[in-house]
Amino acid sequence: MNGSSPKNRWSYPANKIINKGESLVKHVVSNTFTVSPKNYVMADQDDALSAKPLLHEDWTVVVLGFLIIFICIAGFVIPVPSFGWKTSQELFEKVLSVGNLVKVATQGFLFLILSVLASVLTHRPLKNTLIVFPIVFGLTFISLCLAGNSEVKALNLEAVIFSLVIGLIVGNLFSLPTWFREALSTELYVKTGLVLLGTSIIFSDILTAGSLGLIQALIVVLSVWYFSYWLCKKLAVDEELSMMISSAVSICGVSAAIATAGAINGDTKKLSYVISLVLVTAIPMMIFMPVIAKYYGFSEEVTGAWLGGSIDTTGAVVASGTLVGETALKFSTIVKFSQNVLLGLAAFAISIYWTYSRKDKVNEGIAKPTLGVIWERFPKFIIGFLLASLLFSFVLESATINAVKDSVKSLQTLWFVLAFTSIGLETKFSDLFNSASRKPLYAFLTAQLFNILITLLIASLLFGR
Repeated sequence: MNGSSPKNRWSYPANKIINKGESLVKHVVSNTFTVSPKNYVMADQDDALSAKPLLHEDWTVVVLGFLIIFICIAGFVIPVPSFGWKTSQELFEKVLSVGNLVKVATQGFLFLILSVLASVLTHRPLKNTLIVFPIVFGLTFISLCLAGNSEVKALNLEAVIFSLVIGLIVGNLFSLPTWFREALSTELYVKTGLVLLGTSIIFSDILTAGSLGLIQALIVVLSVWYFSYWLCKKLAVDEELSMMISSAVSICGVSAAIATAGAINGDTKKLSYVISLVLVTAIPMMIFMPVIAKYYGFSEEVTGAWLGGSIDTTGAVVASGTLVGETALKFSTIVKFSQNVLLGLAAFAISIYWTYSRKDKVNEGIAKPTLGVIWERFPKFIIGFLLASLLFSFVLESATINAVKDSVKSLQTLWFVLAFTSIGLETKFSDLFNSASRKPLYAFLTAQLFNILITLLIASLLFGR
């Protein structure tokens, strides 16, 4: 202890002592340890008492994702519950019916088994998982029911925003114990959902998106991403938040923000803040952009390409395209899908950049990471994402894909909603709303305005007659 001991503390080679209630349990280990009058703190306690995980969490999510995929492919298609309702009568007759609740319970049981498996593989406390997961799933079920209302859908309020809000309310009204918060598997949920997201990126569909749609998507993503990132740095926004904002604005909103946060192992509080901005700004864009397009007489092709390239959520793109017409809806969907296709490549590039450019805090400025360190830091869920895409693109038959896609999509959505319930539970309101959040807000809104203008220009050049 640097040759001297602090007051009331001693350090000497002897038996390790663990304070357990009133008794002292001695373990014969020839090592140096530290003791204080109130607490017996072991040197290297974590190494002594915690076993090495059987599998790293990044590989665990790949295992979980493909386990779900193979279960569905094998013919055990997981039932898809219905959450859509208009009146209270429909709510009780459809969503809360016995048959639908059985489907919900089936999904919940599957996810509980997968969560238990993840706890075993990553060596997390199993008892805590068994207590916490049912609570998180129950709150998530409430979120899905609220988001299923037809009027809510018309406002493009997705289930993730309800799960986030409900989690925030519960997490801030009640004092949750530390073990409860530590048992929340936010990253596990997010990354498993991203592996399943790869099943929706079909390479043959990329070709049907059309060359012009892909060209616009590539130009918009690159130009808007770099402008957003440059602006964030000018406004002194931290690098994690800059990455998330840039990806959310330029690529595909919520999914891009989630993928980027996973690629850089970003702060979930920052992720929830960016997601909130994406979902809130999508509503006025969805309503007013079609009005502006009609006022200035834009063609439906240009309008559709404009909407698909600038609005960040797929639901809002479809809704706004529908307000304009069938042609606009078609073009908006094509362009939005083209941007979604770039998500995997963008996440891959971001993860490579992040792992290589980021310096260890302890050895900051000394050396760049080696290839081995880059591989160690590289988010393995991206490999799962790409493998899932390749599997559904080139291996499985169309009949098989059509049979399982709804079930896989439902499970993917559920992973994301569970993640945002967890984010809400572990986040304090004070972390979201403070003076430090103003600059990211200004950066996001300015970047979104640039996105709207540059996308309109490119759409006019490519799709204008």
